[in-house]
Amino acid sequence: MSTVAINFGIDKALKTLGVNAINEGTSTGSNCFSNGEIIESYSPVDGQLIAKVKTTTEADYEKVMTSATLAFKTWRTMPAPQRGEIVRQFGDKLRAKKEALGKLVSYEMGKSYQEGLGEVQEMIDICDFAVGLSRQLHGLTMHSERPGHRMYEQYHPLGVVGIISAFNFPVAVWAWNTALAWICGDVCVWKPSEKTPLCGVACQNIAAEVFAENNVPEGVCCLINGNYHVGAFMTKDKRIPLLSATGSTRMGKIVAQQVAGRLGKSLLELGGNNAIIVTPDADIKMTVIGAVFGAVGTAGQRCTSTRRLIIHESIYEVVKHALVDAYKQLRIGNPLDENNHVGPIIDTDAVKMYDDALNKVVEEGGNIIVEGGVLSGEGYESGCYVRPAIAEAAPNFEIVQHETFAPILYLLKYKGNVENAIEIQNEVAQGLSSAIMTNNLREAERFLSVQGSDCGIANVNIGTSGAEIGGAFGGEKDTGGGRESGSDAWKVYMRRQTNTINYTTELPLAQGIKFDL
Repeated sequence: MSTVAINFGIDKALKTLGVNAINEGTSTGSNCFSNGEIIESYSPVDGQLIAKVKTTTEADYEKVMTSATLAFKTWRTMPAPQRGEIVRQFGDKLRAKKEALGKLVSYEMGKSYQEGLGEVQEMIDICDFAVGLSRQLHGLTMHSERPGHRMYEQYHPLGVVGIISAFNFPVAVWAWNTALAWICGDVCVWKPSEKTPLCGVACQNIAAEVFAENNVPEGVCCLINGNYHVGAFMTKDKRIPLLSATGSTRMGKIVAQQVAGRLGKSLLELGGNNAIIVTPDADIKMTVIGAVFGAVGTAGQRCTSTRRLIIHESIYEVVKHALVDAYKQLRIGNPLDENNHVGPIIDTDAVKMYDDALNKVVEEGGNIIVEGGVLSGEGYESGCYVRPAIAEAAPNFEIVQHETFAPILYLLKYKGNVENAIEIQNEVAQGLSSAIMTNNLREAERFLSVQGSDCGIANVNIGTSGAEIGGAFGGEKDTGGGRESGSDAWKVYMRRQTNTINYTTELPLAQGIKFDL
């Protein structure tokens, strides 16, 4: 481990989280076991080896599933408020270890330390939300058409919920799913990204402490580690009625087909190609703040990152120059140093994708107005630091139609009214997050109307990046249609059952049919 990393307290954080030189990558709770190969986790911050994780074999996976299915039989019978109490304790553990886990997220993934802390805070927030929800899991009572009958519907837990998460939010997305699944009475099997396996081990360690203290059966919280081959164990497993998968659209289509093939349910959170529309009535200062954070936050590796800025021709030059000036002030470097705005992207494969995208936009006739490039020299030894770039492009460019998971912002010009801008925004395949910057009430309402944004998230006078716990998170089209986190997203983790009770001494039959018995 590098001296720089140690100076930022990484060694202490790892000890606090129980992350050692070699970590088991398979766990059913307090017990760990794995006979698999080794994943080496290197930090994009300094290129140093953090630790090693054993991957999950098929035999290991069977042990996990046996433990999980057995634990479900007990966990589902515990009253939901009692499950909520355990989730509350988990949230308190996260509060106590927020600094340590935030540093690990920053060091293993590369996002800024403040963003790492923010991600852990999202975990805490969803625990708080779930605790309240544990006393509000509700059904409906309906009037029966038959005299002396009562009809209602209720929700029951599904069973084992599988979770596949991505590297860019290595802990929060797991918590979004897990906290809700737990209070619903489900048990969880989680495969984190093979690019951030230590974050998974750390979260499992924290959860295992809470469950052990409450004498909860092993198997309520399970961890498996590895690449897509390990994920395939879950996609094909009929013992997993719901599989929640976060990642690329390509990955999501594979998961959806395999899970649907066994008539299972999938919750998909996939790619985003998010845009901010900037109208002539926009507040330019607010626009620049929202666009810059949306484009460079997490080094452009959020599913809600701002990829496209659709600017009215009358203010195009003003907005462009303001953005160029703002980008000159960005500080790129070690994300654990809170003076820096932008850290590294995840690995050298991502660097190549970034380079290819910049080359492609030039090939298609675009103009680079803020130069990109890979940084080298002292502090950039990992080869994963890149300059956030801005390119002028056209909406029909092929590269603009795709999600580039890197800090590249495309400026697009529109003419006429806001309907033209909305059409440009909606013509991409993805439909996650969207925003409009305007002080014109009619434009704002048009954007939010049935004829407006086709995304799952539509904001006015804030950017595309980020979301509150209280609202359902997700998007449409190639984003997958899934909903996580707040609102009534809990219902996806449960099965709906309609019940009819006859409290008379007669049994009326449909359509007046009679049996003389």
